[in-house]
This record gives sequence, structure tokens and C-alpha cells, in this order.
Amino acid sequence: MPLLGSPRATRLRAWATRRLLPRRVRMRLTLLYGLLFVASGAVLLAITYVLANRPNGFYLYRRSAGGGPAAVADGLHLCNADAPCSIDPIAAAQRQQAMEQHDAEMHHLLVQSGIALAIMSVIAIGLGWLVAGRVLRPLRTMTSTIQRISARNVHERLAVEGPGDELKDLADTVDGLLSRLETALDSHKRFVANAAHELRTPLTVEHALLEESLIDRDATVDSFRSNFERLLNLSRQQARLLESLLTLSSSERGLDRQEPLDLSEVADQVVDGRRRDAEARGLRLETAIATAEVWGDGALVERLLANLLDNAMDYNVPDGWIQVFTGVHNGRCVVRVANSGREIPPDRVGRLFEPFQRLDRVADDGHHGLGLSIVRSIATAHGASLSARARSRGGLVVEVSFPPRTRRGRQQLALPTLLSTPEPR
Repeated sequence: MPLLGSPRATRLRAWATRRLLPRRVRMRLTLLYGLLFVASGAVLLAITYVLANRPNGFYLYRRSAGGGPAAVADGLHLCNADAPCSIDPIAAAQRQQAMEQHDAEMHHLLVQSGIALAIMSVIAIGLGWLVAGRVLRPLRTMTSTIQRISARNVHERLAVEGPGDELKDLADTVDGLLSRLETALDSHKRFVANAAHELRTPLTVEHALLEESLIDRDATVDSFRSNFERLLNLSRQQARLLESLLTLSSSERGLDRQEPLDLSEVADQVVDGRRRDAEARGLRLETAIATAEVWGDGALVERLLANLLDNAMDYNVPDGWIQVFTGVHNGRCVVRVANSGREIPPDRVGRLFEPFQRLDRVADDGHHGLGLSIVRSIATAHGASLSARARSRGGLVVEVSFPPRTRRGRQQLALPTLLSTPEPR
């Protein structure tokens, strides 16, 4: 015989549960209601039987010669002054008859109560079946509605009305889930459409260049070289687009690994790699970098800073400036990149963080509008908050706030330098 806690006993219990318990919730509720009623009725019957079966005293009184009652003890023994106590046979027979009648009545009560309990158990099971169906009717309605919802009609909702009970809470939760799913599907559709458009444009240009090279019978080596250079440039743009799409997809999936990072070290590395390019464009690159220790994926955080810096350089103005800050503010590790540039309408700042969104759509400018959307996805994957605002004199300020890795008291020293550095005019 297997022990109660052994794996075999556990498997046996699981097998018995699967085999013996009904699969339908309605049947389970019906059995539960019926068992509860039978158990309650049996307990009530037992209590009634015990109370009705309590022994009662049996006394017999006889008239004495003087007209008063004789002293009788428990109806069986006769006692007076002239003779000792003796058993009265008539009283004994009457008592025996009364006890037999009481036993017969109790047996009759038990049998009749059992029959009544059996009849009411059947009625209770039927009522339990009806009540269980009534209770589960909203669930069946919600189930059928959810089964009808697909990608084509994801806008439909359960819209359950009634009291604010658990079933309505469940329906409201499902409606909220459907709403979020609809938003995600719409965003996915827009993303796929924009990605297809961005990929179709260079493919069309490549096809035209190849066709031109084949059709032009007077083509020279220089024309071939020019077309090949344009094809190579288009190929590089497509490679950057595909790399950006892969980065966006991986950041939206979440973090596969986390490691201790110092934002100041990552910022130093990214700034050093782009300082010469900024100088070649005539841009002043200023930094105020302080320690800011976080947990995160080093490659993704580096891409976040690189995209912010690339965006600040690509959408700047001649003789412009870029500022890069890292440090701690209000217990959060902050990265802030500010830059000069053309004026941006405040109502369009939020749209810049959507995929394939740019202020000016130019087919061959080498930008696909994915840089800031990757920044937002990486920030979300790290549990960081992202804020951006347009400067009144032109340009953009983007700030990413990460959860700190160490206690806030160790990192407050560089705050005045970080937050009090004025932006250039």
C-alpha cells in the first residue's frame, strides 16, 4: 500500500480526481449543492431523533383507602404504611406497553424522515442543477462572445451589465484585455505597413538602377560605377534598417540578461566614439557626466545612448550644440541629451517616438524614423521612464530615468553640476 506522501499516492489521487470528478462545472456545482443539502438534512434528522427519543418518566397513582394518593415510586413500586414496597404488575405492563409504543413511534419517525430526506435530496439536486445553470449563464455568454472575437472584430466587447459582482469584474477585466490587444494589433499593423513601405522604396530604386544598367547600351564604366555606388549605398541603408528592426524587436521582447552598469562609463564610450563626427559637422559636444549605477543590458543601454546622440547630431543646425548628462536626481539614475535644432511643434514630440515617424519624410536621407522608438522600447524594457520636450529656441531635450542599483546616498554628489548646467543660447 503506497504511503500518503509518496509520488505514487500523489499520482493515484490525481488519477482519481480526473476520473471521478465531473468535467463540467455545472455538474460539480450540482453535486456540491446536493451533498450539502443531504449532509444538512441528515444532521437535522439526527438532532430531531435524539431530542424526540429522550426517556420520559412513567408514574401511576392509586387512590388509598382514605381517598389520598398512595406513595408510588416510578410507577412500579407500591409503598404504604401496612406493607413493604412491591412491584405492581399492572403498572409494569403499562410501562412496557408505553415503551414499546414509543420505540415504534421513533422507528416510524425515522423511516418517514428518511423517506422525506430522500425525496428532498432528489428535489435539491434538480434545483441545484437549475441554480448552477443560472449562475453559469453569464460565463457561457462571455465564453461564446470571446470565441467569436478574432483579429477582424477585436473591437467587440463583452459589455456585461448588472451589479458590480465578481462576474462583472471578470467581464470588465476581459474588456480591458481586449482593448489593450486591439491597441497592440493596430500598432502592429501600422508597424508592418510602415516597414513594408520603407523596404519597398529602396528595392524599387535598386530595380530601376539595375534595369537602367541593362537597357542602356551606351553605358560606360563611369555610369556603371555610379550605379553600383548608389546600389551599395541603398544596400547599407537596408542593412541599417534591418538591424534597427531587429534591435526594436529584441528590446520589446524584454531583457534576456542584466548586469551592473554605470551610465557614466557607457556615456563616455558613446561620446568618445562620436566626438570626431560631431566636430566634423561643426557641432559643440558638451558633457556633464557623473556616476549613475543601474542594472541592465549593456548592449541595449549603449544603443539607447547612441541613438539619442545620433538623433541630436542628425537633426541639428550649423554651429549647433549637444549636451549629454548623466547623474542621479530624486533617487533615480538620469540620462539627459539636449540639442539645438529647428523648432518642433510641442504636439508632435510624442509622435517622434513612434516607429517610422519623422518631422520631414525624405526618401533618401538615410533615416527610417526608428531611432527614438528604439530608445522608448529599451527604456521600457529596463523599467525606466522617458520624457521629452521641445525647446522654445529649437531642438529637443530627452531624459531617461532608470531605477538605481545602489543606495541613493552614494550618488548625490554630482547633482548640482548635472542639473545646474545651463543650456547654450
